[in-house]
Amino acid sequence: MARISIVTPARAGTRNGNRHTAGRWAKFLRGAGHRVAVRTQWDGEPCDLLLALHAYRSRASIAGFRKRHPDRPLVVTLTGTDIYRDLQRYREARQSLRMADRLIVLQEDALRLLDSNSRKKARVVHQSADPFTRHSPPADRFRVAVVGHLRQEKDPFRTALALAHVKGDIDVVQIGDALSPEYSRQAKALMRRDHRYRWVGGRTHPQTMKWIAHSHVLVVSSAMEGGANVISEAARIGTPVLASRMSGNIGMLGRGYPGYFPLFDERRLARLIARLREDPDFRRRLTRALAVRRRLFTPAAERAALSNALRGLLGRRA
Repeated sequence: MARISIVTPARAGTRNGNRHTAGRWAKFLRGAGHRVAVRTQWDGEPCDLLLALHAYRSRASIAGFRKRHPDRPLVVTLTGTDIYRDLQRYREARQSLRMADRLIVLQEDALRLLDSNSRKKARVVHQSADPFTRHSPPADRFRVAVVGHLRQEKDPFRTALALAHVKGDIDVVQIGDALSPEYSRQAKALMRRDHRYRWVGGRTHPQTMKWIAHSHVLVVSSAMEGGANVISEAARIGTPVLASRMSGNIGMLGRGYPGYFPLFDERRLARLIARLREDPDFRRRLTRALAVRRRLFTPAAERAALSNALRGLLGRRA
């Protein structure tokens, strides 16, 4: 079997989506009999295939591996910042795509945004979730969960701002580390402004899954998203999702999903929250639409998609 190096800029122990993806893929590949190492960069260690997450941030590892091993397979996984920012900004990100034998994207709408040569090399691998809990929201209040680190790409405070346009007893719980002191200050100021909003900081993965399960709805308000694993988790748990209408979310939930709101529009988000709280038919529509996508997010589906993405490469040697 092959020696595979997975490179992700995210360090071990961080609550980072790319790090979780690397860990899951390493588990799948080890289960198939391969020897797998997960590192923050490739420093020349022997391997038969390099799988790099992030075309731009892993550019040094990608270029170094291609120079050292021009005939060994190189796979590059495109993140949200790659697809929606870095490929337009940085020549090095585009070079990573040209050097790759195979590309992986984490949701299907990303294919539409690639040039024709890159699209031919690309495969979709939806991220999976294997939750230990099912949807069980509280009966005494309507709870909204927001999950993700507080950073610009997530438009993190859109749900908190929507509270100004929602009346009555509602509980917004935001889970995620503040990636700058300014985001921490903003979260604390919003809590002082409206007691219905709580920022609880970073939590372990099991704790986060419980918050999603114990909420009536998950809001994903991202402005830039490569394929939010939290959507997979909510779908598998059975928690309805309201999401900003942007490519990364559409690629996860499908074009016809009824729970989208315009990007940066807290008033429209507030209307959807109120509708979900008050309209049982709308809740059923969201639940049915999410159930249609749920099969894409099983571990078996992700394992099979990853295997398909690497098909034809693992037999190649320099």
